[in-house]
Amino acid sequence: MELGLKGKAALVCGASSGLGKAVAMGLAREGARVAICARTEEKLTRAAEQIRRETGAEVVATTADVSVPAEVKKLLQKTIAELGKLDILVTNAGGPPFGYFLDLPEESWQQALEMNLLSTLHLCREAVPHMKAAGGGRIINITSFAAKQPQDGLILSNMARAGVLGLAKSLANELAPHNILVNTVCPGAIETERHFALAERRAAKEGVPVEKILETRAKEIPLQRAGKPEEFADLVVFLASERASYITGTAIQIDGGVVRSLL
Repeated sequence: MELGLKGKAALVCGASSGLGKAVAMGLAREGARVAICARTEEKLTRAAEQIRRETGAEVVATTADVSVPAEVKKLLQKTIAELGKLDILVTNAGGPPFGYFLDLPEESWQQALEMNLLSTLHLCREAVPHMKAAGGGRIINITSFAAKQPQDGLILSNMARAGVLGLAKSLANELAPHNILVNTVCPGAIETERHFALAERRAAKEGVPVEKILETRAKEIPLQRAGKPEEFADLVVFLASERASYITGTAIQIDGGVVRSLL
């Protein structure tokens, strides 16, 4: 299937590793020109080099903390300057820490909102004017299946990521006349650094081997396994493509069947 992504300009956030890196790689393989960002320069540089090496695509790497509005503004300015336009925005940021309600310090709540909700808001505010001027675009937000089915110990993520769903649905309705499509993807257990880090924390809390936590979690998934980052990226790449031209306002979980609700 021809996805119509050749020559498109995409910005993928949180792309030094994990889901963001897999998405950037997937878009680059389809011929998109890709700008990537992350907070850690060394990891970001390595990711950019790998994407260039494996795909031959143009890759622009910018160190930025998307929870800081001023850095978001500079990131978008550099992306437009380097790529000439912005067709696709993939919002993504690291997940907030594991913790329970009464155990979390006051600042954790504000930090979670800044990282996982307000970062999406700031990125969209900077990107949308460029997309409107160009006659359209794609915004894909990466959240978590916890936005639909809250998880014990992830109350910060449950709160902030659910807010992204409300923002995205509102934007989808408001921006549809401008041919800007807004969708959200809600990953479940995907084999990333965060996936294994959360398993290690749960193992330490429960006093069991990390392998036991991973096995137990796999048994809770109808497909009986965690997903691969590339499987996740395939969905995002499709939503960014011309083949997804009538899809907007959706929140699609990619979780092996974990979320049991009808909607």
